[in-house]
Amino acid sequence: MINKIIIGIAFSPNLKANLLEAIRLANMFKAELIGVHVGEKSIQKENQLKKLLFEAPKLLKGFTTIWQEGEPVDVILSTTTQQQADLLILGALQKENIYKYYVGSIARKLTRKSPCSVLLLIKPSTERVPCKHIVVNGLQDEDTEETIKTAFTISKNLDCKRVTIVEEISQNELNVTVSDDKTLLKATEVKEQLKNREDLRVKNILKTIDIKDINVKTQSIFGRRGYSIGHYAKVKRADLLIMNAPKKTGILHRIFPHDIEYILSELPTDVLIVK
Repeated sequence: MINKIIIGIAFSPNLKANLLEAIRLANMFKAELIGVHVGEKSIQKENQLKKLLFEAPKLLKGFTTIWQEGEPVDVILSTTTQQQADLLILGALQKENIYKYYVGSIARKLTRKSPCSVLLLIKPSTERVPCKHIVVNGLQDEDTEETIKTAFTISKNLDCKRVTIVEEISQNELNVTVSDDKTLLKATEVKEQLKNREDLRVKNILKTIDIKDINVKTQSIFGRRGYSIGHYAKVKRADLLIMNAPKKTGILHRIFPHDIEYILSELPTDVLIVK
């Protein structure tokens, strides 16, 4: 359930679009919306925000603004924790000199440390653009079932009728070196076995979910996790990519990037990271 949403407020050219997207989502989920601005409070900024809210659709549960100076990551994380938010929305389209906006290293820190799910918007719109295609990861992980369930909850709230579950399979699982026709045939057989295994696993998850009236497709992809699904979402022009949250990171993850790092390095579309 999404009962409380926090949106990072940066006074950039995309403020209006980001705010309207957040208001639409808050009303869809009947959630409370809180805006957090990291920086100095001024009459000019207050008036600009009031004007935008006056012109926007009325929020079912109201809007609260928190103004606080400090380091963006620290302020956003502490506010999200204090408010017990269920979703953090960040504009992630461009960089900004003062706040660095919410891309690159800041987005990485927030997605790693946020206590709640994070929605990164790269193409906000002042007018509602229907969500027609959601791509969600189906990789073998203890959190995947919950992420897939969340994807279908989101799809129903957004009235999205098409969901693709992408099963990323590491090339290492093939364990076959192709050198001639015989090994090529062997590799093809192993790929088919792995694909069938992944399809069966996902089908078992889908048995517990109401997928009525939704066009559901499973797609197996062999390649580097994170990079492969991001590329797929971009090529298929998905409107939303839904991913598991990264695990607690240690020294190995600082040396070898987590799959979410590939997504954050070049966001293929709007991205929801589920926690």
